[in-house]
Amino acid sequence: MPRQTRTPRRRPSPAPPEDLVDLLALYDRRLRIDLEYPDRRREAWPNLVRQVRAAPGMNEVSYSCLDEAEMDSAIEAQVAHFRTMDQPFEWVVCDHDQPASLKARLIAHGFSSDDDPSAVMVLDLEQAPATLQAPPKVELRRLQQREELGTVVRILEQAIGGSFGWLPRRLGDHMAFPGYVSVVVANAGERPASCGWIYFYPDNPFAELFGGSTVPDLRGRGFYSAVLAARVQEAAQRGARYVITGASPMSRPILARNGFRLLTFMHSMRWEGRAEA
Repeated sequence: MPRQTRTPRRRPSPAPPEDLVDLLALYDRRLRIDLEYPDRRREAWPNLVRQVRAAPGMNEVSYSCLDEAEMDSAIEAQVAHFRTMDQPFEWVVCDHDQPASLKARLIAHGFSSDDDPSAVMVLDLEQAPATLQAPPKVELRRLQQREELGTVVRILEQAIGGSFGWLPRRLGDHMAFPGYVSVVVANAGERPASCGWIYFYPDNPFAELFGGSTVPDLRGRGFYSAVLAARVQEAAQRGARYVITGASPMSRPILARNGFRLLTFMHSMRWEGRAEA
């Protein structure tokens, strides 16, 4: 029997400023609809886009804009497709997606809801604060080889918990694509303290941050901010206009202090088996 997930209530957000409305549309178009990844196959229809990885990777419906009348049949079609492939998949739902009932209908069809959605935050590099343009005050290094990613695994397992044994293969494969990803580690003396990486997409105004984490006993000493600044500076040097990321409750206030603005909330809805519709 599928696990029942309680969805936390949140008051409706006020309408975003006009510039963020335009930026939200650009985000949807360039990162959710049109984006072609080097390790995925994009499959698109007028009202839905899915990204398919080779097994055992996670697949996703990255964007949808459905009518109420077609919503259930569209959900059933995606479930049937990935069930025949015997691969896991997620349906990405942002707070601004339509119809507003999509998340509830996905839950009715056996999807689990994340209790803690990711805050999508964006920085306009033309307005980056001085704190992100200053030279780093800690030792930083950019990783060049797959074999170095064990350092990132150790940081993440201390900072977040769980197992990241899959990461050297996934991120290592991405490092093989020229110019695609840059991985940064900050050291406290000889000890790795913080890490993060950034993706660059050809002819795209967005560069995307992932993985920003610091080991618990070294937090509050500027390591996270140094890794953030290094990636932001690289994005500016490489011609990006915006840096975007999904922020946890812990990192969100740090990003806000560094000029990032909230764009939307993103829910990763994972299919776990059919519930009563």
